Amino acid sequence: MNNSIKIRSQRRDGHIEVKLLIMHPMENGRNRDANGELIPAHFIERLVVKLNDQLILTTNMAGSISKNPFFTFRLIANSGDRLSAEWADNRQNQDNAEHVLD
Repeated sequence: MNNSIKIRSQRRDGHIEVKLLIMHPMENGRNRDANGELIPAHFIERLVVKLNDQLILTTNMAGSISKNPFFTFRLIANSGDRLSAEWADNRQNQDNAEHVLD
């Protein structure tokens, strides 16, 4: 998967608000398709966010997270700092993206 991560940032009242959207099916393995067959589990297991190559956030996720997970968080950072995000799922797919903060 490429370009599955969208990152936006906006400076607000002394901090930077980051919005991070990941396009991913996040199937938990308990849903059924139109024919009644179980849809195999397919979900992000780990999300890592770094600021200027320093780890600031790690999440261990499971199938109970909704499709296309969306995260919002605040940082104290400088304009021009580089934020990167990368995920890996249970099928060994992965993707990453980088964003320069506003």
